[in-house]
Amino acid sequence: MLLNREVYKDYREYTQRIIQFGEGNFLRAFADKLIDDMNKNHNYDSSIIVIQPRDKDLVYELNDQDGLFTVISKGLDKGEEIEDIRVINSISMGLNTYKEYNKYLEIAENPDLKIILSNTTEAGIVYEEQDKLQDRPAESFPGKLTAFLYHRYKTFSGSVESGMYIIPCELIEDNGDRLREIIIKIARNWDLEREFIKWIEEFNYFCNTLVDSIVPGMPENKDEIEKKLGYEDKFMVESEIYYLWVIEEKGELEKYFPANKLGYNVLFVQDLEPYRERKVSILNGAHTSMVPVSYLYGLRTVKESVEDEIIGKFIHRAIFKEIIPTIDMDRGEIEEFARDVIERFKNPYIRHELIDISLNSMSKFRTRVLPSILKYKEINGVLPKNLVFSFASLMAFYRGEFGEEEIQISDDKYILDIYSQLWRGYYEESLTLLDLVHEILGLEKLWEKDLNQVEGLGNQIVEYLEKIIKNGMEKTIEEILE
Repeated sequence: MLLNREVYKDYREYTQRIIQFGEGNFLRAFADKLIDDMNKNHNYDSSIIVIQPRDKDLVYELNDQDGLFTVISKGLDKGEEIEDIRVINSISMGLNTYKEYNKYLEIAENPDLKIILSNTTEAGIVYEEQDKLQDRPAESFPGKLTAFLYHRYKTFSGSVESGMYIIPCELIEDNGDRLREIIIKIARNWDLEREFIKWIEEFNYFCNTLVDSIVPGMPENKDEIEKKLGYEDKFMVESEIYYLWVIEEKGELEKYFPANKLGYNVLFVQDLEPYRERKVSILNGAHTSMVPVSYLYGLRTVKESVEDEIIGKFIHRAIFKEIIPTIDMDRGEIEEFARDVIERFKNPYIRHELIDISLNSMSKFRTRVLPSILKYKEINGVLPKNLVFSFASLMAFYRGEFGEEEIQISDDKYILDIYSQLWRGYYEESLTLLDLVHEILGLEKLWEKDLNQVEGLGNQIVEYLEKIIKNGMEKTIEEILE
């Protein structure tokens, strides 16, 4: 039997106060679980309307389950094994803007709405010049959000009370500030009223955030768990028990989202930069840099990677020799955090697939790893060998093949098309590896700069790529580590 309100006898309806862009595993296990707990234990009385940012029908399957899903949290807490299984009852409905655009705009007319959450990956908070107000919907997430906020502005005549608290969870620096800038740019491009822009600037609060919890997704033993629970759940998700949400406080956020006062590891701070740099550079940087190397080596999970003698050594050197020296924090504190991260990677209860982490790897590399490469070179005058090798491995990964196996790469279409064209040109001998690397490094739309200007980077990547193609990953990585 499918999980729904008939199966879950404790089902409750709450006031719709939150709109969420993104239906993925992370937000459901991270934010939606928290809100469920706030509802059940602290009378928060807030439900979530989930907006699917892409034209897929997943939200309708979620609606079939009345927005219910199961989160399984596992891990070690001071040596004690922890397993928490609970049904999450914080989502009231899901909606696809490509099929229900009028309904999407009607949601903006709800006076109870106060919070907007999002996680559209690092590739989501971007400015797309082709977006138009007349689009139903605009293609980009900021375009969709601008149209939503404009409809709300008109509905409530730009009142102070109709302003929103926008809490993006995308892992980019100053994510709230960046989203706000793009929305204002879109509004000007669409020739919207100056009063609307003033309303955005004065009565809507865009909060910079940092999220930290590993959410691998669907548990490996899902069928076994369903048999034990007595129902089918297409949205079951597994996460670690570690949890941290840091939010730069603005306006009266605590009044509408009091998570920092309820015993959760949610911090409202004035400056989250120290938290962000530490987490994004080490945890996310390690994840992103290990994926192409480990996958092409033949491993498939994070745990296998950090426990493998060769790949584990590569990850350890990348973190402790190349990433940590670029972070301006107490060395002892940062190394302790790094050791904790590696321990979290080894969580025996979590199977975190590398292929899942590989989603939008190019934009992830830009935000999570590239800053460490550039900072390391600035400090030392040379490039960090292991991180640059990861960059070369990423380009090899985007060939989309591992021996006879096809790698299911997920990224923006324009990136996939570029790689397909470049690798085809290489194999047809109309392009050299130097040509291919030059083109990738020159993608200023992606990197926000021409990386061909970084002295020695292109040549070092070409050298590594040649060895990977000629000798394979296993032999090449051993040579790199010598």
